[in-house]
Amino acid sequence: MTLTLRPNLGTRKSYARIPHLLDTPNLIQIQQESYRWACDPSIGGGLKELFDEISPIKDFTGNRYELHFPSFGFGDSAEMPKFKDAASFWKYMWDAAKYSEQECYERDVTYAVPLKVKVRLVIKDAAAKEAGEVKEQDVFMGDFPLMTPKGTFVVNGAERVVVSQLVRSPGCYFTLDEDPATGRKLCAAKLIPNRGTWLEFETSNHDLISVKVDRKRKIPVTTLLRAISDAEHDYSTDDKLLELFADVDNDPEHLYIVSTIEREPTVKSSEEALISLYKRLRPGDPPTLENARSLINSLFFNPRRYDLGKVGRYKLNKRLNQDQSNNQRILNREDMVTIVRQIIRLNNGEGEPDDIDHLGNRRVRAVGELLQNQIRVGLLRMERVVKERMSLLPPDTATPSTLVNSRPVVAAIREFFGSSQLSQFMDQTNPLAELTHKRRLSALGPGGLSRERAGFDVRDVHLSHYGRICPIETPEGPNIGLIGSLATYARVNEHGFIEAPYRKVIKELANNAPDLLGRTIAEDVSNTSGKVVAAAGTVVTEDVARRLAKLKQQQIKIKPFVSQEIVYLSADEEENYIIAQANTVLDENSQFIEERAEVRHGKKFLMEPPHHIDFMDVSPRQIVSVTTSLIPFLEHDDANRALMGSNMQRQAVPLVKPQSPLIATGMERESARDSGQVLFANSTGEVTSVSASEIVVRDDKGAEHRLPLSKFARSNQGTCINQRPVVSKGDQVKQGQILADGSSTEGGELALGQNVLCAFLSWEGYNFEDAIVISQSLVKDDRFTSIHIEKHEVEARDTKLGPEEITRDIPNIGEESLRHLDEEGIIRIGAEVGSGDILVGKITPKGERGLTAEEKLLRAIFGEKAREVKDTSLRVPHGEYGKVIAVNVLKRDDNHDLPPGVNQMVRVFVAQMRKVCEGDKMAGRHGNKGVIARILPEADMPFLPDGRPVEIILSPLGVPSRMNIGQLLETHLGWAAKSLGFKALSPVFDGARDVSIEEVLARAWIARKAGAISWEHNGEDVIHIEQAKAWLAERGYDGEKVFADKDTGEARQVCLRLWLEDLGVDTSTMSAEEVDNSVERLYRDKGLSPPVFGKMLLRDGRTGEPLDQPVTVGYIYMMKLIHLVEDKIHARSTGPYSLITQQPLGGKAQFGGQRFGEMEVWALEAYGAAHNLQEMLTVKSDDVVGRVKTYEAIVNGDDILEAGVPESFKVLVKELQSLGLAIEVLNEDEERVTYLMESVAEAPRLGINLAGFEGSE
Repeated sequence: MTLTLRPNLGTRKSYARIPHLLDTPNLIQIQQESYRWACDPSIGGGLKELFDEISPIKDFTGNRYELHFPSFGFGDSAEMPKFKDAASFWKYMWDAAKYSEQECYERDVTYAVPLKVKVRLVIKDAAAKEAGEVKEQDVFMGDFPLMTPKGTFVVNGAERVVVSQLVRSPGCYFTLDEDPATGRKLCAAKLIPNRGTWLEFETSNHDLISVKVDRKRKIPVTTLLRAISDAEHDYSTDDKLLELFADVDNDPEHLYIVSTIEREPTVKSSEEALISLYKRLRPGDPPTLENARSLINSLFFNPRRYDLGKVGRYKLNKRLNQDQSNNQRILNREDMVTIVRQIIRLNNGEGEPDDIDHLGNRRVRAVGELLQNQIRVGLLRMERVVKERMSLLPPDTATPSTLVNSRPVVAAIREFFGSSQLSQFMDQTNPLAELTHKRRLSALGPGGLSRERAGFDVRDVHLSHYGRICPIETPEGPNIGLIGSLATYARVNEHGFIEAPYRKVIKELANNAPDLLGRTIAEDVSNTSGKVVAAAGTVVTEDVARRLAKLKQQQIKIKPFVSQEIVYLSADEEENYIIAQANTVLDENSQFIEERAEVRHGKKFLMEPPHHIDFMDVSPRQIVSVTTSLIPFLEHDDANRALMGSNMQRQAVPLVKPQSPLIATGMERESARDSGQVLFANSTGEVTSVSASEIVVRDDKGAEHRLPLSKFARSNQGTCINQRPVVSKGDQVKQGQILADGSSTEGGELALGQNVLCAFLSWEGYNFEDAIVISQSLVKDDRFTSIHIEKHEVEARDTKLGPEEITRDIPNIGEESLRHLDEEGIIRIGAEVGSGDILVGKITPKGERGLTAEEKLLRAIFGEKAREVKDTSLRVPHGEYGKVIAVNVLKRDDNHDLPPGVNQMVRVFVAQMRKVCEGDKMAGRHGNKGVIARILPEADMPFLPDGRPVEIILSPLGVPSRMNIGQLLETHLGWAAKSLGFKALSPVFDGARDVSIEEVLARAWIARKAGAISWEHNGEDVIHIEQAKAWLAERGYDGEKVFADKDTGEARQVCLRLWLEDLGVDTSTMSAEEVDNSVERLYRDKGLSPPVFGKMLLRDGRTGEPLDQPVTVGYIYMMKLIHLVEDKIHARSTGPYSLITQQPLGGKAQFGGQRFGEMEVWALEAYGAAHNLQEMLTVKSDDVVGRVKTYEAIVNGDDILEAGVPESFKVLVKELQSLGLAIEVLNEDEERVTYLMESVAEAPRLGINLAGFEGSE
């Protein structure tokens, strides 16, 4: 009996050699944790910090009122409960929401939760009888946008993402710049606070150290030090200043403090310094000592005006080797002195300058902090309003609610979510695009860089990006390097710095540690009397461990091993350690096998012995982002193509029949899990009911959980979001098990494309320049068919002439056009519609002129019905078609929140099934993109020796110059995997090697040769492994060894010998090397390709003749991208014209024409096509009279008259006249021609407006 194997598509054969230790973290935790930090006061709380900052608000005199904000809460309460974990926090927040997430999409409202603040008013006015009274109230501070479970926000019915911002961290940065005159390296420093005045220090080539306060004039640094001195820190005299820096300013050739003092001869005391500083900072104001002192205090020492922030203080302490408290968030005098000392040191060649592009000096501001900064602006505006009201209201009527006006706060939040550069309309093309958008890091935005000013250094990959920011995934355009993506395992710490995980290398253990068992001792261990208990090189057994445990407590040096302990390091912490790569070879005890290993230490790459190594990488994929880690054989692709491959996966359209890749990397499941489109069981239990729209699970306690499914929902990009159940009634499910697939997933794995049978060959020139030839079978089987949903909406408003009306009763429209509308004038669901069809009937009142006698009679008989109305119905736009799948009707009468003046709103969703067609863009995962040039009948496609036609033909010239060899390796392994019925797992940087691929190709050939693979018509192969083994045994080979799942090279050798024997070559006496030489000779001389090369002799489908060379054939994963020809193709005969130039508008959205520009004119000139050229520049463009007459002539079949004068010529004449030039136009008879606005005779019977106005309704 033969064992028949069908492809088991649930399991994957892994080619990874490095064990998988650290599970991929929750990929959207950067969004969720930051939002929770902003809202939850028990873990710090961004909002709590804000209310503490502005509390108390006092009136202008400071002795009438005090307003405190002791607590805040969401929902009904003004106090937040304590949460035991993140899950309970989210449950509390989602339960407090005003509307559900789904209702927000339907009603166009924001998914939000009410924010309530407890406000305490203390009346201090001694003259009032209410003195000492405390009034407390809960004040509503507006609706606070709530994060959905997917890490997004719903704002006005649209899903948005707040992108994390990468900005320079507050702190002090020292740089060394070369002086062009002397060639000396001179130090400059910048002190950047979180909020407040910037200080910029500079050294001139005359050894003068100066400082700029807020980008104003330069001041000698000694003047600033004298000005800030007080009784405790006295720097007012020359002697004290010289004494302060005597230990560092000791280079006799360059005495910086002496030179600086000499440059300020008039300033010799603290008071003089204050006056001098005030004059420079506030020129024009009267300089008094009191004003100067208060200015200095408010600039640097007032917490309301100057704030280093926790991060700024942490960085300053670290850079200046200070140990001040992190709560000390203002500058102090020692900071200033230490900065000047550091500048002098660097000028003298001691110490290293800072690298501003290092990730130790750049931090992430995630959604919580961005929101906090925006609300701070609103609260400060509110504070001003409160102070003004305090001075107006008497104590008897003053209450917290009358003083607090929440409008500035609400406006600030609305402005942030609605118009901030970092609050973006979510890219929802497919689940991966969603996930990547949430993990994006942008250096742009408020407080960041601008793309025009950003230089090369900021954009470049930096060594500190390793394991933190992906070096590959970034846009290709002007934003290259400014927008990045968080690496797979990276996380953001409490200070906003990105951390990467590492495994700790342990070199010594306590003598009683349980981990000591099995370890190798590195140095002799002696007892107190000096007797050796365990010699170096001893492996610790239980007996040795007992002896060691009896010794007094001590650390025992052992042969270094890599532990399971994971340590997260920030970029500047990492610089101090020596770190080994993830692919370093370890033995079964996790000890280093080699005497030296490849390591990183700061900027250096070294070979170091194991006892020097501190940490080891967790995984090879930790250096790249989620999207990049989905590219198999990434290590064989050029970086530019890998970048394109990463970016194009985000543009793949969800297909009707998703198919997970044959060759995966292992990140498919994790990325699908965190995309939010896959449905998981939230409890263990039994599935009691499954339908297309809902799954019901009864848990172990008997409670029923109803889980609704998304059906044909529209994404932001118009693609289709649709969930499909993967469980059946009666199935037992565990918590976290997958219940339903999303729009681009199969079996819980990301499935963006299709596995197609591909050949790399040129076909009649149709795949020239990256074009693609595909088979009709892909169209017929709906392999690349996708659903696209378009939203059309119409509003019935109140107008000056009366309300608009949604109705079926539309003037001058026949019954044929109304056949799909219901009695209210709204299209029925399921109707097939095309371009120009009415979706919603709507009439608008028209301005009425004086009525004639007949019209008065009609009005008297029929009443309102006879009034004049205009047809303003919602129609399907030009070039669109589809099936109506949903209609939403929102009416003011039904209590829906509609904009002012809108009585009714109707939304119609039209879905299209788009099959793949010529002009669509397709791409693989390796940046191998192209446009479909030809869809061939199945019979014309080249076919394999077994008669199977290939499904797609790619150009072989697209591989060598692009250097993305990964696509070929994927094709080879895909062929073997499909033939042998398995799915492969080839992780990035740790995937299948060429030896492994040759082995499986050999097994696949042997199985086919033995007749053990039969091709079914459903496209699946059936494999009979035992039959193949028996066939090998007949020929004297060991089938068990050949089909053993090991890369011994056995299968390759057997395959090549059998292939040579088929060609009549006797291999019985040949060695393995001779077999290889013989194969190579045959390939070189006769063009015969051995099976392990992955090439086959194809035949032309049209003639049946064999092609002249063997062709690489296999299975490759291809995606259809959202750049569809149907959205881009466009044609126009007549349409709208620009009001000024009278030329046709441009672009498909405006129903515009094609621009016939300067270079196109040259082309026609080159051919001497004078009449064509004249038509292009006149009647087809802006000759207003000529185009009307030409159109009439064409319609009536008359001869076309001569062209007139184009409008652009008239504009040119007028522009020259406006310059004061007396320009006149003369005709052939030397007569002056004047251009007036001709009254254009329209052709109303044609129903076409050629006169040219944009509002051509």
